[in-house]
Amino acid sequence: MKMNIPFLRSAPTVAVVRLQGAIANSSRGLDDLSMGPVIERAFVKGKPVAVALQINSPGGSAVQSSLIASRIRRLAAEKDIPVFAFVEDVAASGGYWLACAADEILIDRGSIVGSIGVISAGFGLHEAIGRYGIERRVHTAGTSKSMLDPFRPEKPEDVARLEGWLGDLHSYFIDHVKARRGAKLADDPALFTGEVWIGQKAVDKGLADGIGHLVPSMKDRFGDKVNFRRYGPRRSLFQRFGAQIVQDAVAGVEERAAFARFGL
Repeated sequence: MKMNIPFLRSAPTVAVVRLQGAIANSSRGLDDLSMGPVIERAFVKGKPVAVALQINSPGGSAVQSSLIASRIRRLAAEKDIPVFAFVEDVAASGGYWLACAADEILIDRGSIVGSIGVISAGFGLHEAIGRYGIERRVHTAGTSKSMLDPFRPEKPEDVARLEGWLGDLHSYFIDHVKARRGAKLADDPALFTGEVWIGQKAVDKGLADGIGHLVPSMKDRFGDKVNFRRYGPRRSLFQRFGAQIVQDAVAGVEERAAFARFGL
């Protein structure tokens, strides 16, 4: 039987939240809908002395990255709890957006960090369908409703509009990084070109604060008796028993492609 003795202080607890995979509005993984309740529990349950983010993400949706990061910052301010990010293989693009939600970013010597940029990719199939005698029929009300149709030749005005959108998102991303990292960032224009850096070079650029791993770093900070309480999404019965096997398989292929951009 455990007795509660008021004058004996319990060991401090660090809440650990894993942010793994590509960021997408899928409601199955790394998005605000799935991770929101997890993050809320991490900050509230058990009065943690800190929240540690284990990040391994090649990026993805700018909006979902922003929503998750904003939630972390709001809770950190409300609960007055410091946040530490620990990067594993990669925190690139949206993954780095998430890392910047932390007060301190620690990485492995082999971690890939950065890619502060925005990308849009697709295919042009208009010539392919023409070779097979396929006719594309599109009817719209509104001159922009068929913009960037992959089955039609690209229009210069559509490309210019897309580049404007990407530029706006890129500026938003840069503002977030500068607001969170501030004077820590090196005076280097290459930081915001989509370039990535590995390990100590990322630290030298101010994208990270040092080389370090979760358990030893938190023990150095809060003592050897620190407890780690891990939080993750709760899977539904359908997910547990394979009702979403096909969807998860497709998502897995897309995620592997995202990691493959960094040789992972």
